[in-house]
Amino acid sequence: MSDIKNAILDYIKNEYLEEEDEDDIDFDTPLISGGIVDSFSMVSLKVFLEVTYKIQLPDSKATPEAFDSVNNIYELLNEFNVQ
Repeated sequence: MSDIKNAILDYIKNEYLEEEDEDDIDFDTPLISGGIVDSFSMVSLKVFLEVTYKIQLPDSKATPEAFDSVNNIYELLNEFNVQ
């Protein structure tokens, strides 16, 4: 469980945050509503998840709410039996 969450959090830190801001987020930090991830970044995050976990996320499941925190993303991945 925590390996998946940590991998997602690390990706977000590396791709979307400046180095000085990396300590400011955790699994519950609002990503989209907090302005860390925008709609373009959400697409690249979706691609990262699909490639890393070898799944296809339907666009209907890739909602701003589903991508608004690492915990929400983890719950979404659970729907696809990612462990």
